[in-house]
Amino acid sequence: MPGTSRQEEDMINQAKRKLRNTTDPIEKLRLQCLARGAAGIKGLGRLFRTLDANKSGALDFKEFSKGLNDYAIMINKDEAREIFQMFDKDGSGKISFDEFLVMLRPPMSNVRREIIMQAFQKLDKGGDGIVTIEDLRGVFNAKHHSKYLNGDWTEDQVFRAFLDNFDSPYEKDGKVTMEDFMNYYAGVSASIDKDAYFIVMMKNAWKF
Repeated sequence: MPGTSRQEEDMINQAKRKLRNTTDPIEKLRLQCLARGAAGIKGLGRLFRTLDANKSGALDFKEFSKGLNDYAIMINKDEAREIFQMFDKDGSGKISFDEFLVMLRPPMSNVRREIIMQAFQKLDKGGDGIVTIEDLRGVFNAKHHSKYLNGDWTEDQVFRAFLDNFDSPYEKDGKVTMEDFMNYYAGVSASIDKDAYFIVMMKNAWKF
């Protein structure tokens, strides 16, 4: 139901091709995240959160650099400093990593953002801004999944595998926020040129 494996493969290959020629540090960082799949930007966000020990929502340059290094981003210190200074507009020595991640997403039109929000709201039955296994009951029919049909998985295992589509491979918690969902589909969107095709894909995937 999320972006198809073909679309994700196209996005990964496209990002790898563009990486060979780009010199802009932010674009280089964005493409390296996309080359890890649609959940690549989300994975970097999760890592930044673990580095934010006091839960302030901000990182200093040392923490920012450590996050890029731990995520194996191939950017030198000068490029990292250039990116950091672009976001440290008030010269405080700290940046908001949420604002940073929003800017890191591939650009999307308003109509794409709106259709992604509609899909998330359909899933978020509890209305609390987080999609869990409980939200999926009655929205996503696990009994049609091949692994459920052949007895390999329970319904809950099917639900969890579904949620894992949106999770970073480095930290799977079975919870999907609006930010996670938007970051994921921003990645899928990067490989689709036309708004009309993206909207049709979303409507077909989420049945609305």
